[in-house]
Amino acid sequence: MGLGDAGNGGDVRGAEGGRRRPARERLLEAAARRFYADGVAATGIDTITAEAGVAKMSLYNNFASKADLVRAYLDARHEEWLGLYRARLERAAGPREGVLAVFDAYADHAAFAYERGFRGCGLLNAAAELPAGDQGRTVVRAHKEEVERLIAGHLERLAPDRPDEARATAEHLAFLLEGAMARAGLEGDAERVLRARALAEALLDRL
Repeated sequence: MGLGDAGNGGDVRGAEGGRRRPARERLLEAAARRFYADGVAATGIDTITAEAGVAKMSLYNNFASKADLVRAYLDARHEEWLGLYRARLERAAGPREGVLAVFDAYADHAAFAYERGFRGCGLLNAAAELPAGDQGRTVVRAHKEEVERLIAGHLERLAPDRPDEARATAEHLAFLLEGAMARAGLEGDAERVLRARALAEALLDRL
């Protein structure tokens, strides 16, 4: 996440002379908590600024509008997931484990200590609230397409002589993962994602 400066409602000194985090960072963190727990439409600017501990003007110094804040939140969620995936990928021994690293990253996401429990994919939840054509939906679509491309890349290395089968299997696994996340969100835990991982392993064994 980007850091603001003092002119943008950024670093300000706390009561004991220590530095507080930039306003942009605090606003994004507050938005992330409230958007995920309560939904995008139900969360107003006043709620976010109050939770972040900043003046409303600080929000508009950092974000052009609530829609701009929503897009920044979606971008941050995408980067957060990529961080989980990369951490898992570092421990992957090969392309087969690379595919499973994608599932593990989603399971790690589900295991976070959310304020009101796990509610599924935060990106997809937000997209469901946004109108067709909204730029935020484009961000979410790009994330989902990148996830499928990552799976496909691993499968193409696993079966280099069968590129069409690799791409078809990547689509299959992406659908499996999305369905598992939807059910996991409804049930409030990672069990469906872990089950999907086991199904993916079985499919990879037959590839």
